[in-house]
Amino acid sequence: MAVVRPVPAEKAPDDLQPLYESMTKKFGRMPNFFAVMAQRPNVLKKFAPFYAAVMAEGTIEAKYKELAYLKAATLNGCEY
Repeated sequence: MAVVRPVPAEKAPDDLQPLYESMTKKFGRMPNFFAVMAQRPNVLKKFAPFYAAVMAEGTIEAKYKELAYLKAATLNGCEY
């Protein structure tokens, strides 16, 4: 099975650097979930605002949304 590696900050394209800095500031590091997506910079640039909107809005607390992500990953045999 192929393995897609996270893109380290020093190898990320210049246009993704602000996103890397923002994520690092928020999470203390660039989460692998996003760093792997950086293999396709255009995808990450479009996904990041979507993810922020999903996690920020609504009546369900962010921790429960995160739990749903974890559960879906576990059920699908994904490393999260």
